[in-house]
Amino acid sequence: MPGFAEGQGRFDRASAPDDDLPDMSTPYWQEIIAKTPVQSGRPKALNPKLQVTLRLDADVVEAFKAEGRGWQTRINAALRKAVGL
Repeated sequence: MPGFAEGQGRFDRASAPDDDLPDMSTPYWQEIIAKTPVQSGRPKALNPKLQVTLRLDADVVEAFKAEGRGWQTRINAALRKAVGL
C-alpha cells in the first residue's frame, strides 16, 4: 500500500503519492521544462571584483579580522577611501 513503510506498518510520507502534483512527464510539461533556461550559481555582478594576491603586514590583517566577519570588505573600503574613490 503506497504511503506505508514496507513491513513496518507505519505511514511514510516520502513514499505517499502526491495526487495534487501535475504529471511532469506529459508533453506539455516536457516542452515547458525544455524551454526554461537553466540558471545555477550566483548572479553575475555588474562590477565584478578582481582576485589579487596582496602582502599586508600581519598586524594590519589582525586588526581588520579582530572586527569580525567582513574584514576583506572593510579592507577594500579603506583602500577605496585612501585613493579617493
